[in-house]
Amino acid sequence: MTRAEFKALVRKVMDHLPDEMKPYLDNVVVEVMDEPDDALLRRAGFTDEEIEAGESLFGLFDPLDMPHDGVNFQDYPHKLWIFQFPHEDEFADPKRLRTEIRKTVIHELGHHFGFDERDLERFDANPDPFGEKHRLPGGEA
Repeated sequence: MTRAEFKALVRKVMDHLPDEMKPYLDNVVVEVMDEPDDALLRRAGFTDEEIEAGESLFGLFDPLDMPHDGVNFQDYPHKLWIFQFPHEDEFADPKRLRTEIRKTVIHELGHHFGFDERDLERFDANPDPFGEKHRLPGGEA
């Protein structure tokens, strides 16, 4: 998948979120990168040994980290990272790849809305949590 195709799919997922969610996304910036660098992996909690072993991320919700001095955090952007190469390395089937990209975007947005990893386990474990009635336009998962 080209970078443009990957970005277009991520954008399509964001564009087709329920309207009820959209007012709460004004402070979310979505970045697509090839893969996370070591500094980002460390910030996500990876050890040097895990990084050496080639462990990686599909995505990361990176909230703005500022002191709590009365600042309204809704006024500042949070970053949602989506990484192309780990997806492509893990999911060779194009249909499954598209489903997993969508799952990653939704998973990371879940963190923006306050869900933790435990909250998202059941969603992550479902190979197709969207089902037929939740397909994106164009038939994509």
